[in-house]
Amino acid sequence: MPAKNVVKFYIPNSIYHIYNRGVNKMTIFEDDQDHKVFLNYLKEYLSPPPDLLTLKKDVTFKGVTFKGIPKQIKNYSEEISLLAFCLMPNHIHLLIKQADKNSVKMFTQSLFTRYSMYFNKKYKRNGPLFQSTYKATNVINKDYLLDITRYIHKNPLKITKNLVDYYSSYAHYLNQFNIPWIKNQEVLDYFNESSFIKQNKVGSYKDFVENFKYKTEELDLESDTRT
Repeated sequence: MPAKNVVKFYIPNSIYHIYNRGVNKMTIFEDDQDHKVFLNYLKEYLSPPPDLLTLKKDVTFKGVTFKGIPKQIKNYSEEISLLAFCLMPNHIHLLIKQADKNSVKMFTQSLFTRYSMYFNKKYKRNGPLFQSTYKATNVINKDYLLDITRYIHKNPLKITKNLVDYYSSYAHYLNQFNIPWIKNQEVLDYFNESSFIKQNKVGSYKDFVENFKYKTEELDLESDTRT
């Protein structure tokens, strides 16, 4: 039987909730450095690429010195918009909008492979870090889009009461600080326009996440991704 929520057909200009966990539910973020490395990878992939001319440095080959440009990783800033994220100790949530039908597959494969290589080298281990193929849900309803961001940002309540200072995009949504490579405007625009939000007199996105009981369809996630 096919794995639950594994998207087989990707659609251009669509939003996907991506979630992946450590093999056998193992911890994939052991310390602060691990979180920062993963976030730096996101930043490198999703920030506009630098001017290559500014990266030139002296390179010596066979006694000859010349100006060279270091090899650059693939940049996804024109293909992928990261709407929200949360890094839990043993699993990851990414809310992604892709431009091309293959962007999500290419981006996540590169991101998870790169982090796995870092993690295995640091902790002197071999084998896969993540459990099989990541799971993905196509987000096609705007009310569901709001609810999925709420779910992602509330996930850390299992381990902390301080959502704002956790490793997620929540503080960016609350304008506590700015992360240029998080594209949350589409979500917040709909929050401000939503008739459901207005009818229920939800005063702010913070109130929506932390206090409001949002009665929509159950999120179609495996229960063990929530621990």
